[in-house]
Amino acid sequence: MTLHEALANAAQGKPLVLDGGFGTMVQTFNLVEQDFRGYRYRNLPGMLLGNYEMLTLTRPDVVSEIHKAYIQAGAEIITANTFSANSISQADYGCEHLVEEMNREAVRLAREAFTQLGKEGFAVATVGPTNKSLSISPDINDPACRAVTFDQMAHAYTQQIGALIQAGADAILLETIFDTLNAKAGILAHQKAMEQTGRQVPLMLSATVNDTQGRLLSGQTIEAFVISIAHA
Repeated sequence: MTLHEALANAAQGKPLVLDGGFGTMVQTFNLVEQDFRGYRYRNLPGMLLGNYEMLTLTRPDVVSEIHKAYIQAGAEIITANTFSANSISQADYGCEHLVEEMNREAVRLAREAFTQLGKEGFAVATVGPTNKSLSISPDINDPACRAVTFDQMAHAYTQQIGALIQAGADAILLETIFDTLNAKAGILAHQKAMEQTGRQVPLMLSATVNDTQGRLLSGQTIEAFVISIAHA
């Protein structure tokens, strides 16, 4: 049975319950810089506080506890702690060299949480929009300016998604999409990563509406967004 079929079968006759926010749960632990740094990364320059993906490597107990809390609350789909585990986002912390390890370990912890509780479910790897936009200029005085190119975005996503697929993620969730062009880079990366790994993994997308008109930050309505990514 393929993963597509497994997900479809599990959803027959009832909705599947997805877990909730990860960052808001992390905040309840009142963690400090040392929690994000640990002993292994004690000499990394800069501040790591707030880099939630580092907790996969330095405080896996916290990550596991959050996963288990959601499973015990009824979640059948757990999202791995990989939202910003890409080289573009991690460059802000000087941790881009840890991206592949972050993704592999995060999927392992998500899958392990089900096993330890004796429950069945799906470990879905979440892929965030990064902290850059392909459609919006970061410089109000230069509308044509872009902080990153499409190829750079696609490359970062391909590295991340490839590691997630190899780690055994049941599906890839491109989430909190605010820029359709970023999502297109993610879709292309998903296709490339599947070709490179030789493994077919379902793709899910979740867009974020930013105003009362029902538009994404990059300006599209949900209908326009769906048409833009319908090929995927």
